[in-house]
Amino acid sequence: MKITASGCVFFLIAAAAFAEPGGGTAAVETAAPQAAYSEHFEVISDSGDGEALAVEMEERFSVYNRLFRFNPDNASLPLRVRAFRELAAYNEYVSARHGTVNPGAVYLHYNQGDRRELVIHRGGEDTQQALAYQSFIQFLRAFVSNPPAWIREGFAVFFSTLGFNDEGKLVYEENLAWLEPVKNRKELPSAGSILMADALGIPDDFQTLAWSMVSFLLNSGKRDYLRTMTDSFMLLSDAKTAEENAGAVMQRIFLWNNMEDMNKDYHEYLVLRKTFNELLAQGQKQYADGDKPAAVHTFQSALDQKPNHFAPWYYLGLLAYEAGDHTAAEEYYRSSMRYGADAALIHYALGLNAAAAGKNSEAVESLRKAAELSPARYKEKAGALVTRISS
Repeated sequence: MKITASGCVFFLIAAAAFAEPGGGTAAVETAAPQAAYSEHFEVISDSGDGEALAVEMEERFSVYNRLFRFNPDNASLPLRVRAFRELAAYNEYVSARHGTVNPGAVYLHYNQGDRRELVIHRGGEDTQQALAYQSFIQFLRAFVSNPPAWIREGFAVFFSTLGFNDEGKLVYEENLAWLEPVKNRKELPSAGSILMADALGIPDDFQTLAWSMVSFLLNSGKRDYLRTMTDSFMLLSDAKTAEENAGAVMQRIFLWNNMEDMNKDYHEYLVLRKTFNELLAQGQKQYADGDKPAAVHTFQSALDQKPNHFAPWYYLGLLAYEAGDHTAAEEYYRSSMRYGADAALIHYALGLNAAAAGKNSEAVESLRKAAELSPARYKEKAGALVTRISS
């Protein structure tokens, strides 16, 4: 299995919803569901994609278990997944069992293993992210019914951007949407209070804190934190309460780490970790100050976070142009336009770059396109450049 990754993603990945409301609880006619089976899953689907969904679920299971190393013999297998094509049918099924409806997907957990199932609405706009979140919950609770809250919520959020593309491959972009809310908190709790939240009390915004702890343990760069965390997974027990499991994990982490130092490292990690907008602002300042090597590094970091955002591509193109690397500049500029940059601006930049590279015909074509797309901004100056090139 091949997984593509971007951003500051831990070794596991590197190596290897909100639907419109409606439907109510009225009876809904659906196509006859069909079952598909794989090594760890039973998929019941009325949308005709049971086999493809089973493949996706196996891929997800494999990614999760490269980190947790659970013994599949200790889970109630197969794990059941039930998929509905129609929103009304999904709403009816979930509300009858859960009372409320979770958009996109929901994992229904019961004491009896054969009643547990992940229920999915296949047509929702945000089903993919809800599926990613809830499929991890299903995986974890198949082995540990009552895991510590920070493991359950933190890793579910961490894996919520683990997607499945049209080519049948898992793709991952680090989920940093939670970084800014954590950094904007007036006061950040101690690492120990997050790890022992099951005993000390779970705050309303616990998902952001749980994610921040997982991100820290995976990406801090200190192997002791990563090692003790993964070692502690072996102490999780299906027979224990969440508080007991949290205590067992905390005891292992405390045994190998100074908690005062760990708390300091956790807080420093979040201060030093930059959001996408912070990186853009930092790169722009470095560029304005003339520190171009630093600006390249910063914009590359922004690109690692959001490879499909036009801004880092544009600034990297500008820096490559000024460094005289016209081939790289063209590639960056075109990537920027592909991801939504202002087409007139990019065509003007391409024109300047082509002219500097001695490609006069390409320069004229791009400059004329810029003038055509935005006459108010580029007709006069692009026209003047075309005249100079032509003469």
